[in-house]
Amino acid sequence: MAESFAMNGGDGMYSYTKNSEYQKEGSNAVHELIKEAISKSFDTKLIASISNNRFCLADLGCSVGPNTFFNMETILEAIKNKHNNNNNINVGRTCDTTKLEFQVLFNDHVSNDFNTLFANIPPEKEYFAAGVPGSFYDQLFPCSSIHFAYSSYSLPWLSKVPEELLDRYSPAWSGTKFQSMGASPEVCISYASQFKQGMKNFLDARAKEIVPGGMMAIITPGVPDGIDSSDIFSAILFSFVESSLVDMVNEGILNEAQVYSFNMPIYCPSAKEMASCVEKDGRFAIERLEMIQPMTKNHDQIGAEKLVLHVRAAFEGVFTKHFGSEVVDEIFKRTLKKSEAISLRLQSAYMGGTELFLVLKRK
Repeated sequence: MAESFAMNGGDGMYSYTKNSEYQKEGSNAVHELIKEAISKSFDTKLIASISNNRFCLADLGCSVGPNTFFNMETILEAIKNKHNNNNNINVGRTCDTTKLEFQVLFNDHVSNDFNTLFANIPPEKEYFAAGVPGSFYDQLFPCSSIHFAYSSYSLPWLSKVPEELLDRYSPAWSGTKFQSMGASPEVCISYASQFKQGMKNFLDARAKEIVPGGMMAIITPGVPDGIDSSDIFSAILFSFVESSLVDMVNEGILNEAQVYSFNMPIYCPSAKEMASCVEKDGRFAIERLEMIQPMTKNHDQIGAEKLVLHVRAAFEGVFTKHFGSEVVDEIFKRTLKKSEAISLRLQSAYMGGTELFLVLKRK
């Protein structure tokens, strides 16, 4: 059974709503690339003709906003513009795009705070909205019903922690390391294997749902080829959370077994790994695949304290399930106290492209 961990809901201090600026920067960095892909490869005229001028978009792993609304608006406007341009060229007059209808399907786990999501949907939206709870590792929508799918910062979440990591006598036993970046080769192999299985399921579901000629855009944290994963800024952030856990063990707040048995279902793939998964599936053509740099090139522009809050907003559910809610606040308070050390360490982080951008077209 797939594990389910939603982002922190509501709009409080530790909510994803208030702590997702970095994800927004990453999404904004690819908006022009998505527009370019739609302009070049998305046959709006054909799809409009077979769908009675209705376009169905899906955001896989939408969370609670506000990023999902900006992303969906970008895709919607790009489709409208492409459709308009096609009609200008072929008919010689401006197309009345008000005749187009758009449906946006917001998907996330059943535990997602859909109430906050729906409460913040822009009132001036130009689409019909619906929520679709469930894991994107399964089929979520009827066959051949989706014209454009999008997923932003969701695919690092595996369906479960690799089983080998839970066996104390396995070579993949990770000790105080609770994620793959900077871990032993055995740990990395286990995570990579779980990622490949998850991508197989993900692509199988999307191949059923997306119409021939339909497209999918994905942005996910990745590890550039030839770069030590421990130098990626997210790995650095995680290492300070790991050190807070060790401190709490040394002080008797947590027991060693609790920390040693904690692993996060998170994996950041390389471009080669992602390409291999798509090619093995065989039902999608890779239109674009590259590592990109979020618009914020200096992490100090967001600040170490804010980045720690980002980690809490995204991963608090995992910590709470394993350690209990009574100690989670202490874990992150201790990590926040290390903000100065985090800032210093981030100055030596790899500053090139660490976000994997992928555009696929259904064959």
